[in-house]
Amino acid sequence: MEYTDAPATQVTDDQADKMPCPYCGHLLPKDAQACDQCDWTRKETETAEGKASDAVAVMLSIIPGLGHIYKGHKLMGALLMLVGTPLAVGIAALTFTFTAGFGGLILPLYWFAVMFHVWGIEDRVVTPERDEGEQY
Repeated sequence: MEYTDAPATQVTDDQADKMPCPYCGHLLPKDAQACDQCDWTRKETETAEGKASDAVAVMLSIIPGLGHIYKGHKLMGALLMLVGTPLAVGIAALTFTFTAGFGGLILPLYWFAVMFHVWGIEDRVVTPERDEGEQY
């Protein structure tokens, strides 16, 4: 039991299936999406669960493709790991010999491009349909 100075409120039967508007206090049905007295609308609450962190994805992209896999883009990550990186290393090695070493700049540019791309794409990590809660 918690102590409070507020007077006790009696909930009547007609108020049992209603909720007050968070902005104006007008009584609304429990499943109301908006208030007809003010500009309040129900927004979906966003939780951290099921979201991939952009910063973690960029850090994982030190190995190109790993950040994409972390964000749920498995095919793109596999292509970057198995095709893109060997191709970038091969092109950098080839151009390194013909351009007096300037071709070596291709690899840092490739890594920054992969990191920039993984920062900008939306994650595909999905939240479960129903929260299972804590399992013991």
